[in-house]
This record gives sequence, structure tokens and C-alpha cells, in this order.
Amino acid sequence: MSRTIDYFFSVGSPWAYIGFDAFLELAERQGATVRPHIISLIEENGAIYSRNRPEARRAYWYRDLSRWAALRGKPLALENRAGLADAAPAGRLVIAAEQEGLDWIGLTRALQSAFWGRAEDIGQPEHRAGLLAATGFDAPVLEARAAQPDVDAILRSHYAAAKEAGVFGIPTFRYEGELYWGQDSLPFLERHLDGKPLIA
Repeated sequence: MSRTIDYFFSVGSPWAYIGFDAFLELAERQGATVRPHIISLIEENGAIYSRNRPEARRAYWYRDLSRWAALRGKPLALENRAGLADAAPAGRLVIAAEQEGLDWIGLTRALQSAFWGRAEDIGQPEHRAGLLAATGFDAPVLEARAAQPDVDAILRSHYAAAKEAGVFGIPTFRYEGELYWGQDSLPFLERHLDGKPLIA
């Protein structure tokens, strides 16, 4: 029987970007299927956006991002980001691709790399068009699909399911009802998949 990991994430999360490939490698190694859920941070469950944190914690957050990016071999462009639009619209494209049976993983990787690796303004459709074409997608068709009302419904259902499950931060992985928050919790997810004790 196929094992399924629920993956709660967003394109706009640097931690999801940093840990994406490591997570996919883990899932493949374990023969597990990944079920994507695009969400935003869930403040009702305790999430705190970095912009709302004290400066000392924000400074450490940036250092920690840089450390993990280097460890994972991911380029990270943290400068000159003030003018970038919200990356949330890009998440709709991921949902549209997944719904159409297209390569949502390759699309996610391309969008994340553009946004976090090169500081490209993927919140704007004109900036996404070239990226989509280069990744092998028909930009107008996928953008039109992402604008359909069912994508709104899917986003709402993803958020509601995450909130009910107790998810707050991004990324979060759920396997057999157990939550693992953060890309640094992947070793614990792997222990669970290996059948080892959950508390270790």
C-alpha cells in the first residue's frame, strides 16, 4: 500500500525552498507519495510572520536561513527584496498544475528558485510568463486555469485542513497523523517512515 505524506507549504516560504529537494529525496527513498497543500502561515494556531518578530530574532532568522541554504547547497538572494510582490499568486499555479496532472514538483522548484535563489518578482504575471515557458508550461493556459473558482475552493480547503490538523508554520509534513514542522525536522519524519519510535 502506498504511503502518503501531506506536504503543507507555500512558494513564498524560504524554508520550503531550502528543504524542498531534501524532502523529495526522502520521499522517493521511502517510496512515499507526496500530497501537496498550498497554505499561508496560520496565525490562529500560533504562527508569527518574520516581519512581526523583534529585530534580534529577525537577524538570527536571516543567519539561520543562510546557514541552512549553504548546507543544502541552495543559492539564496536575501538582498534587494523590498520591491518584490507577494509570491502567493504563484501558489495558485502549483495547484492548477497538480489538478491538471502536470509536473507541479518541477514548477514549484522553478518558482522557488526564481523567487529565493534569484530574487525574481514572480508575484507579477509578466515576470512569471518567461519562467513558465522556460519550464515547459503554456503560460496563458496555466494562468487561466489558476484563475478558476475551483482553485479558490482548493486553497480554502487546504487552509482549513491545515488549521484543523494543528499546522501553523511552513513547511509542515504530516504522516499517519503526526506533524513535523520545518525542513530541519526531516530526520524525524524519516524515522517515522522507517517505523522507529516517534519520540527519540
